[in-house]
Amino acid sequence: KKRFGGGGGGEPAAKRQAAGDEGPSESAEDGTVVAEISKNKKVSVRSWKGKVYVDMREFYVKDGKTLPTRKGISLQLDQWKILRDNIKAIDEAIKENA
Repeated sequence: KKRFGGGGGGEPAAKRQAAGDEGPSESAEDGTVVAEISKNKKVSVRSWKGKVYVDMREFYVKDGKTLPTRKGISLQLDQWKILRDNIKAIDEAIKENA
């Protein structure tokens, strides 16, 4: 049964961006870190080309610098709002599967 809103509106699946393609910046210095989920996973809010993104990403340390990996997701504000509005349903699904 369908639990979550959004999606399914006939929109094509998002494609992974190749290096150099336009997309949100993945520089560790950009954005405001809102939450550190674990040692190497962070949630930040970024602005890029006039749009705001919620970025959930895994990081690694190289030569003393914390750098982002390709493992992560940047949500546009409309996507973030769908996720936020479905937190209760997600929590219920976790309880059912725990």
